[in-house]
Amino acid sequence: MEIEDSLAEAFWAVARRLRHRTRVALEPWDLSPSLARALSVLSRHGDVRLSTLADHLRIAPRTATEVADDLTRLGLAARLPDPDDRRATLLTLTPAGSSAAAEIQAARLAEGDRFFAVLDDTERADLSRLMRKLSSG
Repeated sequence: MEIEDSLAEAFWAVARRLRHRTRVALEPWDLSPSLARALSVLSRHGDVRLSTLADHLRIAPRTATEVADDLTRLGLAARLPDPDDRRATLLTLTPAGSSAAAEIQAARLAEGDRFFAVLDDTERADLSRLMRKLSSG
């Protein structure tokens, strides 16, 4: 089988296309995909330590500090003392961050719907089932 015909290459081509369209969908907020993902983590999980943010984003703790610095500088997040450990800091969404997270989530869902609109209901169900199977194993 030629490399262009392999399933892995087809998968990566689709992933690149979806990633590009997601980046375009994020342009109104002028945020990198990593900052948008961090907003999503905070929106879903509430206040988190930077080490927890790093775990969720699968990045180094030092990089999580940079993400927190950027979100704080943009007014989308704030640092709070951790009530359980006075040496630790929590990152929390500001009202602007909560609003941006909700808007970005809606934009990403809409872009996903547009992206997968070429598939009929049966194809979507099949793809969803296959993706869940691949991601669990």
